[in-house]
Amino acid sequence: MNNRITIRDVAKEANVSIATVSKALNGVDVVKPATKKKILETAERLHYVPNFMGKQLKKVKTNTLGFYTTSISGPYFSVLVESIAREAEKHGYSLNVFISADKKVVLNSILGGMVDGMIGFEDLLNHDDLEAIKREHIKAVFIDRNIQDQSFGSVVFDSFDKGKEATEYLLSLGYEKVAFVTGIEGVYDSDERYKGYRAALEDANISFDKELIIEGFFEETVAYTAVINFLRKFPGKMPIAFLAGNDLSAIGTVKAIKESGYSVPEDFSVIGFDGIDLLNYFTPSLSTVKNPISKQGIMAVNHLIDLINEKNTGQSFVLKGKLIVNQSTRII
Repeated sequence: MNNRITIRDVAKEANVSIATVSKALNGVDVVKPATKKKILETAERLHYVPNFMGKQLKKVKTNTLGFYTTSISGPYFSVLVESIAREAEKHGYSLNVFISADKKVVLNSILGGMVDGMIGFEDLLNHDDLEAIKREHIKAVFIDRNIQDQSFGSVVFDSFDKGKEATEYLLSLGYEKVAFVTGIEGVYDSDERYKGYRAALEDANISFDKELIIEGFFEETVAYTAVINFLRKFPGKMPIAFLAGNDLSAIGTVKAIKESGYSVPEDFSVIGFDGIDLLNYFTPSLSTVKNPISKQGIMAVNHLIDLINEKNTGQSFVLKGKLIVNQSTRII
């Protein structure tokens, strides 16, 4: 049974005719402003979107998967999206990529009958949005967001454990102070890595120092500027090691250290996350937690197709990363 919210549902909820709803949604001026406002608010509350595939479309399946995110900049996404697209193709599906920070754009793409299922990144969609997606019988698998129920699954990294392990490794080198270059608050992997960092400090009976938290936002240039300012502001806080939320921010951290007249690892040790291919061309070779990014995309597609074909219910898969020690860390 199709539970799609229709124009009839909007008309009933707003207590107006279907024709009035149609005119209001299409911008016809004959509708009174107060009535139009009521209709638009009702449509938004019900998560009504038109079926962009058209009523004449008889085929239920589109053989298309959707992937949404607010940005695909950076080497992590190039690997992830490539693996998703290639795996989808193997199963006879094409991939639509929706890039927007406006969740209305994303929801219109998902709820408009354009995809059979979606792979979501980050927590752009709230509980009510997810309920609307369920109501449309659209299956979803989330990356960087840990969700599991009948219709939704997820594929995430063991970011808490590896954040804790990387911090413990830096402490084992003799550092008593470890600065953390943050990612994006509210993003699952970012939050979990930070929690792991805090847990390692607590286990080692080291007091948390908020002055050692540097905002990097998963970006090289932002991390570079933030670490430059950090080193200028706190020159007496050495020896310090840096744990960065991802490899790009770790690269920015190393560049900032060098620009400030120091060396890695002679003066500071640095560890990143993800193990991106770019590190093969970076000096010194960066110690990092290598995550199986391609495998994450492949597993997300396979689980989503199983959900679409009702071969399984939603599950949460946790992929294990591996701490790789290279030239950017040393015993002090």
